[in-house]
Amino acid sequence: MANHTYSNVYSDLPPLPEYQTTLLPPLLPPVPDKLLTVILPIAAYWALSMFFHWIDVNDYFPQYRLHTPAEVASRNKVSRWEVVRDVLIQQAIQTVVGWLLGFTEPDDLIGKEDYDVAVWARRIRIAQRAIPGALSLAGLDAGGIAKSLNPSHPLLAGVMLGGRYSTLQTTSAIGNDSKAPANGFTAWEMMLASTLYWYIIPAIQYGIAIVVVDTWQYFLHRAMHMNKWMYTTFHSRHHRLYVPYAYGALYNHPFEGFLLDTLGASVAYKFAGMNTRQGMWFFTGSTFKTVDDHCGYALPFDPLQRLTSNNAGYHDVHHQSWGIKTNFSQPFFTFWDRLLGTVWTGGDVSARYERARMAAQKKVGQVNEKTTITHSNPSDSVTQDLKPYENEKRDTSDLSSVPLKNQQPFPPWGKAELQAAGSRQQVLDDKKSGGAQVLIEEAAEEKEARKLVRSSGRRRTTSSFSQDSLKGLKDMVTGSMHGRAGGILGVESSR
Repeated sequence: MANHTYSNVYSDLPPLPEYQTTLLPPLLPPVPDKLLTVILPIAAYWALSMFFHWIDVNDYFPQYRLHTPAEVASRNKVSRWEVVRDVLIQQAIQTVVGWLLGFTEPDDLIGKEDYDVAVWARRIRIAQRAIPGALSLAGLDAGGIAKSLNPSHPLLAGVMLGGRYSTLQTTSAIGNDSKAPANGFTAWEMMLASTLYWYIIPAIQYGIAIVVVDTWQYFLHRAMHMNKWMYTTFHSRHHRLYVPYAYGALYNHPFEGFLLDTLGASVAYKFAGMNTRQGMWFFTGSTFKTVDDHCGYALPFDPLQRLTSNNAGYHDVHHQSWGIKTNFSQPFFTFWDRLLGTVWTGGDVSARYERARMAAQKKVGQVNEKTTITHSNPSDSVTQDLKPYENEKRDTSDLSSVPLKNQQPFPPWGKAELQAAGSRQQVLDDKKSGGAQVLIEEAAEEKEARKLVRSSGRRRTTSSFSQDSLKGLKDMVTGSMHGRAGGILGVESSR
């Protein structure tokens, strides 16, 4: 326990209050907050994952699936048991790092809040000192303005004088007197200081942490795709899930899981200057977002999928054989993809997504026309700068070993073609996860999808269906990879 009295540094500023500090009681007694910070993200991971798994096994929202259950079973190159095992390994590492991180943090204290608010009130008062000078530069007399305002607007008059309220009613930071002496703070200063301390500063801290973790993960994630050794050694394990599901969100190589997720979140937490309880919610929120991004559903009532365009549909493109080298951003926002030109530009829909959507439509007898998930503009395929994909066609020499029919679905011409070429080359490089066989199997699926469309008499109507009823899929899949697929897609390419 500490008892401090702080003397006045500036003679004309209000004094700061005394304070006594005590340890902050735990949020869930008797569990210490530092231990809860380690436990809560893991509990959140499995709670949300099991919610989506429950939806999945009971087939409650088939109309919002990104993929059919058959695709989950046939296209993934790893068993569910292996996924659970590797997630538990990563969470064990996460627990150790979180526990060690707790030792670097001081214990959270309470009792100093009024003092900290008063410090902000002082800063507000000091900032007002610049107002008379600023008015003078503009050719205005601050004293004259204050004199005319004082009878009707005394607080504003005090502001004009640089925060000097010698004749005004003020509020002391040391007490609750309604009429404090001249060395007190005004009510508006205390209100603004409280708002800054309790709301604005924490919001800025969370914003900084989000930007840091997004930046950390984008550049390391992208590096693992651009470097062949890093991809095949570490990151390719995560991409054995071509059809992601919720509890596979942290299915990674242990080193990658530590570097991208655990260390990235820890750096963001430290850089933002958060306390233990803020970190608890930041880590838990990041976990919720990561699970949601891999859930396999485009739920219109899911707030996490509405807050940002980086959602399950956006990230699902990254897990496809034609989009692996696009949509690197995670877990919160997509600004790095858009600033650096790595967002998928292939357009509207793919036959695979459409087939899953058609199956759901047939089952429920309706189409959700307003679902927008991934925000890809078909025209971007041609109009956006080709960097950083300008060398992808040159680098994908191995694609010549795959027959053209097995490279289907065709991407539209332009930037998307280069994105798809580089992505498919990465699939070929990852021989442990299937290599060329993955593309061969996907080509067979596409042929089957075309047969399904033709046999159902929908070949002609699919284009308008994608443009109108499936307009929402523009952001769910961004997959107009099939521009030459005979009208199966709403966006067709011409070469």
